[in-house]
Amino acid sequence: MSSIDPGPPPVPASSADSRRKERIDPQVWKIAGVVMLAPLMAQLDSTVVNVSLSTLAEKLDTTLTTIQWVSSGYLLALALTLPLTGWLVDRVGARRVYLACFSVFTLTSLLCGIATSAPGLILFRILQGMAGGVLTPLSQMMMARTAGRNMARVMGIAVMPVMIGPILGPTLAGLILQHAGWQWIFLVNLPVGILATLLAWRVLPPDRDLRVRRNFDAPGFLMLSPALAMLLHSLETLASDTAGSQRMVWLELGAALLLLAAFLRHAARRAGAALIDIRLFRARAFAASAATQFLSNCMTYGGQLLFPLYLISARGYTPARAGVLLALMGLGLICAFPLMGKLTERYGSRRVATAGALIGLAGTLPFTLVDRYEFSDMAICALLWLRGTGLGSINIPSMSSAYADIPRERLPVATTALNIVQRLGGPVATTVLAIWLHASLGAQAAPPAGQVAAAFSSTFILFCVVHALGVLAASRIPGRKRRA
Repeated sequence: MSSIDPGPPPVPASSADSRRKERIDPQVWKIAGVVMLAPLMAQLDSTVVNVSLSTLAEKLDTTLTTIQWVSSGYLLALALTLPLTGWLVDRVGARRVYLACFSVFTLTSLLCGIATSAPGLILFRILQGMAGGVLTPLSQMMMARTAGRNMARVMGIAVMPVMIGPILGPTLAGLILQHAGWQWIFLVNLPVGILATLLAWRVLPPDRDLRVRRNFDAPGFLMLSPALAMLLHSLETLASDTAGSQRMVWLELGAALLLLAAFLRHAARRAGAALIDIRLFRARAFAASAATQFLSNCMTYGGQLLFPLYLISARGYTPARAGVLLALMGLGLICAFPLMGKLTERYGSRRVATAGALIGLAGTLPFTLVDRYEFSDMAICALLWLRGTGLGSINIPSMSSAYADIPRERLPVATTALNIVQRLGGPVATTVLAIWLHASLGAQAAPPAGQVAAAFSSTFILFCVVHALGVLAASRIPGRKRRA
């Protein structure tokens, strides 16, 4: 009896093809759209306020030094409450914390808008910063919890509106100050805040099964929160005023580092019972991703300090002309983000993040020659766009890798730890670069053009070293796991 040859067995679709064809649940997109309204609102609010400080000083009849605390007080309050995010989510639940913080952020926007004095406005901005310190990491955590392994694809699309905030901020501030009172800088948040709170109440799912009843680590909070606030304040002061007497600032920085060291020792002893579980950094994926995120913020905020200074101080450009050129860097970021999900799924987090860091380095490296060559505006635009594209290719892949092996119940603590590391990158970079640049310029009030160009060239060399460290950190992210 003859047997019929069934032929070769069917070839299963590759895991890459199946992932490419996988459809994301529409509920995931709804949740992502709602939770990203918080960082969008906070980013736009901070940009508009920073641009309007001189107007606020004039209208409230105070000095620029005093009104600066509208911005600085917000950032310090944000640093104070940031470590609480993980514990609050574990005890109360992400949905309740999100609704409460967004409501407080919206209410304090109203209070800022009706403030009649500078001290009152500063007080309300501090309260607003306390809510904002929880909102951004909370939004990131909720997206990681909902999107799961599709986080790179979802975040690549969801964060695009957030990136538009710093671009629209100056324009929006100008329109408000020209056609309405300064109060509308804050009152414009009200309709968005009310709408976002209602959407969050309807869309966000309850998370009773994910709540963890762990005790509040009061000693850890009393060490970590002041340490972060003093560290950020001292670094910001050093970066903005490197010429004056800074003995008290250095004492503040030393006290912050001592408190931070004390917290790390305390957290090592308490392990999972600490406010931040530092055992997370023992995992290679999380540690490498956290280092990449830290250095990525160094590259981003260091560039925001260095490139405007170079164009205005060394090239003599007007702020408007420099702003047009610098917008190309933001355009590069926007171009990169939508591609990050597909690229990360196809090539893995390590390859995409490392390639992005290399592209960012390639866009920055030519500026080390500004003491020898004067680049045209077209060349500067091309380099800044290239740099923006590279920087936009680092955060999402590295963040996706950081959360890949974290159990859902530990996401709140992991998100808090990662956000603390992220936020320290910017102040550290701007402080180091500002001190280096001022030292290179010397003590002369008006140094010659050659010395200015040489000072910027050496500072860009130091900045490229930071970029190279970012490439090294990204290359340490674990590669894509092999699937059977």
